[in-house]
Amino acid sequence: MNLSLRQSSSHQAGMFSLNDSLRYLLYNRPTDMRKSFHTLGGIVTGTMGADPCNGDVYIFMNKSRNRIKLLHWEPGGMVLYSKLLEAGTFGQPSNMEKEAISGSIEWRDLVLIVEGIIERPDSRRQRLESLKKLRK
Repeated sequence: MNLSLRQSSSHQAGMFSLNDSLRYLLYNRPTDMRKSFHTLGGIVTGTMGADPCNGDVYIFMNKSRNRIKLLHWEPGGMVLYSKLLEAGTFGQPSNMEKEAISGSIEWRDLVLIVEGIIERPDSRRQRLESLKKLRK
């Protein structure tokens, strides 16, 4: 999953159109990454109290925080983005309360999570060390 910090003032139609004009909701509980469209949609409906087809982007992570999935309704159908880390873990936005079931995050926070740029030792150090080795 390659998310760039693309700025947009209006929603662009078309496939693979994640950008800063969308609303992002992080499900703050560990999620079984074997789940797909229908079962993740069930979490959105049953636990988060939202409609998975409303155009918002729903974010899920596994217990060890090394896998992430984004569920998004786009014109023509549902899209599921997925990323598995080779090393390290995804961070958590600093504004997310640990006890909250879900919460809204900004586009820039999602990009920072996916790219591993959160200033927390548990989410960054191991990934950065691996990247340094690859660059040599």
